[in-house]
Amino acid sequence: MNNPKPLRKIIHVDMDAFYASVEQLDNPELRGKPIAVGGSEVRGVVSAASYEARKFGVRSAMSGVQAKRNCPELIFVKPRFDRYKQISKKIRAIFHEYTDLVEPLSLDEAYLDVTQNKKGNPSATLIAQEIRQRIFTELGLTASAGISVNKFVAKVASDYNKPNGQKTVNPEEVESFLEQLDIRKFYGVGKVTAERMFHLGIFTGKDLKSKSLDFLETHFNKSGNYYYHIARGIHYSEVKPYRAAKSVAAEHTFRENLTSEIFMEQKLSRIAEELEQRMKKPNVSGKTVTLKIKYSDFSTQTRSKTLPYFVADKGIIFETAKELLYQERLKESVRLLGISMNNLNTESKKTVVVQLKFEF
Repeated sequence: MNNPKPLRKIIHVDMDAFYASVEQLDNPELRGKPIAVGGSEVRGVVSAASYEARKFGVRSAMSGVQAKRNCPELIFVKPRFDRYKQISKKIRAIFHEYTDLVEPLSLDEAYLDVTQNKKGNPSATLIAQEIRQRIFTELGLTASAGISVNKFVAKVASDYNKPNGQKTVNPEEVESFLEQLDIRKFYGVGKVTAERMFHLGIFTGKDLKSKSLDFLETHFNKSGNYYYHIARGIHYSEVKPYRAAKSVAAEHTFRENLTSEIFMEQKLSRIAEELEQRMKKPNVSGKTVTLKIKYSDFSTQTRSKTLPYFVADKGIIFETAKELLYQERLKESVRLLGISMNNLNTESKKTVVVQLKFEF
């Protein structure tokens, strides 16, 4: 692996079916049964599925209707995000006993740089084993881990022996490990990109590695450079302990589809209020308001407006979302509405929050 930078020891820890596992932990009657967190058999979308449900093809982001069709025995459970956050906090506390270089990706996964660590243990593999054992002993949950020289390879490796397993890819093994890997397993290669790669005869890491930088940049623009390097196991992104959020969002799926804009306004007012609350604690504000509309046929549309100043006020957020709602006619009845704030003040050192006074 042609990598001029000093090698790091990176662990990617990924909890196994986290939300579903927490529900099974707290409710013994659900253990060993196929469960879906979020959604229902008539509405909504699955947030997480237990391994028992995954055997039937139930996946996150699948509609509740489709999930029930795949698995008639499926049990739907309402998500309890406060509980997930509580447990996530305990997991992170364990991580910090080993290193302060912890970069959370979400409630259920994080990168750890253990090149230098608080235990003075030179083996990242043993540290990962110890962390996983402690999570199981102290919290009753299983985690998987990937261990390697950078974040990219560690993340790919954490999926290799799931659930409740780990995989170490040593420096000299990186290129051969990636060469035999299905291209769909590469982090950063989504469904659409994978289809494009298949058409170009790229099915494995080895196929990707055989393509020149020019070829990849011609077909994938700026991403071509990224694909060229990851095929060789080269990825320089450091573990960033304080990962600033790039957006803050709130959305609601409705029990019944909405057809009236008046009702939609009422819902948007509540969503704007919820969004304001979510922005208060980390003290963020944003310039770009995006309205997300999901129709009854599951198609999704987004409409955005960028303001000349940072805002965090529910009144301004609501007024902007309302303006976006009436920007063009709705094509169907609506099953979900969401508002997100992007272009946050965390991306810039200039934090200017302007409160507007509306004159009526």
